[in-house]
Amino acid sequence: MLTSLTLQNFALINHHELSFYDGFNVITGETGAGKSLLLDALSLCIGGRADTSMVRHGKDHADIYAQFEFAVDTSSESTHNANTAAAVRQWFDSHDREFDGEVLIRRQLSSNGRSKAWLNGAPVSLTELKELGSMLVNIHSQHAQQALLKPSFVVEWLDSIASLQPLASQTEQAYKAYQKLKRQAEEIAAKEAHRNDRIELLNSQLADISPLLAVDYEQIEAEHDELSNLEALMLEASHAVQLLDNDSDDPDAMDLLGKAIRLCENQSEVSATFSQASESLYLAQQHVSEAVGLLTDYAEQQLPDPERLDELNSLISLGHRLSRKHGLPAINLVEEAQVWQEELDNLVNQPTSEVLEAQINDAWQDFSALSTELGAARQQVAPSISAELVAQLQPLALPNARCEFVFTERSAENYNAQGKHDIELMFSANVGMPMQPLYKIASGGELSRMALVMQVLLATHNQQPNQADTQANTTDTDAVTDISEPMLVFDEVDVGISGGTAQVVGELLRQLGTHRQLLAITHQAQVAAQAHQHILVQKHHDTDEGQTTSQINVIENEAQVDELARMSGGVNITEVTREHARSLLADVNK
Repeated sequence: MLTSLTLQNFALINHHELSFYDGFNVITGETGAGKSLLLDALSLCIGGRADTSMVRHGKDHADIYAQFEFAVDTSSESTHNANTAAAVRQWFDSHDREFDGEVLIRRQLSSNGRSKAWLNGAPVSLTELKELGSMLVNIHSQHAQQALLKPSFVVEWLDSIASLQPLASQTEQAYKAYQKLKRQAEEIAAKEAHRNDRIELLNSQLADISPLLAVDYEQIEAEHDELSNLEALMLEASHAVQLLDNDSDDPDAMDLLGKAIRLCENQSEVSATFSQASESLYLAQQHVSEAVGLLTDYAEQQLPDPERLDELNSLISLGHRLSRKHGLPAINLVEEAQVWQEELDNLVNQPTSEVLEAQINDAWQDFSALSTELGAARQQVAPSISAELVAQLQPLALPNARCEFVFTERSAENYNAQGKHDIELMFSANVGMPMQPLYKIASGGELSRMALVMQVLLATHNQQPNQADTQANTTDTDAVTDISEPMLVFDEVDVGISGGTAQVVGELLRQLGTHRQLLAITHQAQVAAQAHQHILVQKHHDTDEGQTTSQINVIENEAQVDELARMSGGVNITEVTREHARSLLADVNK
């Protein structure tokens, strides 16, 4: 719910901070006093369009702050009552923002036409603010019944008031699952030829390089290089052996090491250095001896098997050919083959359009069954709900009001997530006039009253029994308001009515205020008297600044009596009009 609204340098307001009750708040004042400024400010805080004229004359910028509080405990038995808080939390989570149940919005308007916004101290875009704002405040004005005019609104409202949201949600999910499978099948069918060509190409490529996949190509290259030069390598090994150890008179490394070892051993008792040197030379002699053995074996080995050399030549030639063909070093083709194999497996395992046909048919049957059940449930409850609408509308200066929900089944290809039917709320306010879709014929005042009645019915239908019991044991001023639901704002919902009708509207608003936080602008004393909090807006000429200002005050007792008397009898307030005002308040407090 909205807990406070602060305005600074906003139009006719210098600075004011206003707190709101959690029930029915009413705004009154003479024409031109600035009542709509509060609604304008609230609209800006939920992403409304800014206007430089809203900045107070002579100031650089205007600031508006709106603070909301939401119940964050969604463990209540009433799922409906937790919907808005859950939606707000989900919005915060999806935008990587923390939500602790409090929402502080700041909107700043500059005289140069620029606008900025902050959410809980962090910058926020107007797009984001509009998304969130639609969850925080629901504004109904005489000339702007956007929600009521949307075709989907009637269906959603009917589902909500009849507690059909779970079934409607299942139907929507079933439709989305069906559509997803259809799109997948269409995509696969469109790519079927390309898919088959790709599978054939990948199989060919993998078969082409399969001989390389069975060997270590790097090892093959090394073996091929060695065997191709084996005779020359054997000669080199033999020559190295002659240098290290030979039976001729030519000096070799082993003879020289032996002489050096003996010299060092002869002096080892005289100097530790010679002793250490002789040990190192002895180890060197051992290593040379091992090298001689290895080189001797290498020099005396047999020449390579010609077949093995041919096999290696064949693998090397294949590697070179495939390297040129695929534009990759032969050694990297094995890694590339793994990529090809993964792609091939995915393509082979991908369901074909024929396989998906069965799944699509099953999904359609699921959706069709649910939508049929949903349509039947809607048609069953529609007459009684339209009768309730009529019963609530007739006392609101619409004595001849008639309502009816008309269901028109679409063709199968035009079914959508809301089911099989187009549902229109038909309305007529006059005798002898046929009913037509509400959005085509209802006037602004009729739409406002329809919106009020729909909100009242929605609130009362979704009230849990335990809440009703609670209310039965409380006074009317102790409004059991659900702060998990968005605030409702009605701008002159009572326009064009008076007397007993205004009284009924006021009672409806007060009744609605016991379930939801509510703010309304009114010119009717009978409506204003029903409020839990009365806010008065008055014009005042500031002689110090030489400017006109709007002053906002919460009034009660005699101040409220005087305002109600003014609303009832005009400028000249008499004791008679005061007594009438007191009688209105007395009726509320009975």
